[in-house]
Amino acid sequence: MKILVTVKEVAEVDDEFGISGLDIDASDLEYNLNEWDDYAVEEAVQLSEERDGVEVVTVTIGPERSEETIRMALAKGADRALRVWDDTLEDAQYLDVSTKADIITTVAEAEEPDLVLTGVQAGDDSNGATGVAVAERLDYEWAAVVNALDLSDDVASVHRELEGGIEELTDVELPAVLTIQTGINEPRYASLRGIRQAQRKPLETSSLEEIGLDESVVETPVERTDMYEPESESDAVIWEGDAEETASELAQFLRDKGVVEG
Repeated sequence: MKILVTVKEVAEVDDEFGISGLDIDASDLEYNLNEWDDYAVEEAVQLSEERDGVEVVTVTIGPERSEETIRMALAKGADRALRVWDDTLEDAQYLDVSTKADIITTVAEAEEPDLVLTGVQAGDDSNGATGVAVAERLDYEWAAVVNALDLSDDVASVHRELEGGIEELTDVELPAVLTIQTGINEPRYASLRGIRQAQRKPLETSSLEEIGLDESVVETPVERTDMYEPESESDAVIWEGDAEETASELAQFLRDKGVVEG
């Protein structure tokens, strides 16, 4: 059995940051493995530990910098990794869901996985649509927002988190795409031994041409027109002192704002 896991490097922004053109200044960004993808990697690794003959392959779309993030997935137990990047992707202003889904689908068609795991969403753009878009292109069955998984040879029994705290229990025939929700497991820390082993595991880099796509894949109707920090409409009010004193000040503040009657 082969499990393909999509992973993404996401940027975390400092509390104080500058803007350069249409982007946040690179000096104010730190990069880490997307939180939801961390759970997807852990779920795949646990399945490989529970079952014989399971290969876990990760795929990412990202520059050379992102290899550090990919190596963390390898250090946690993935067997090998694929990274897609070239000048066309580097020069693109914005990679939308369609572009990413086309690239991942092309990789999946070559890998022929029994199961594709993605995070429910990414912490930077929060689209939450890439996994399902990949399933549609592959013509795989799918289940989104999965918070429990029991896998047999040809069926994935899953719990799905729905709106209003409702859970759905359903069976999905393999091959399938599942988008993984946080909390499905407890992601492990990469051990020192795992980090060392990750340096020896295969990490293949391919261009769009090498996977069979051309530059038209980055064409998108989405355009970024501006980047700015919105102005705060109000300031926080902080009271200091004992409970009786601050309660009185809070009550007067609420009366002045018309929240409560005087």
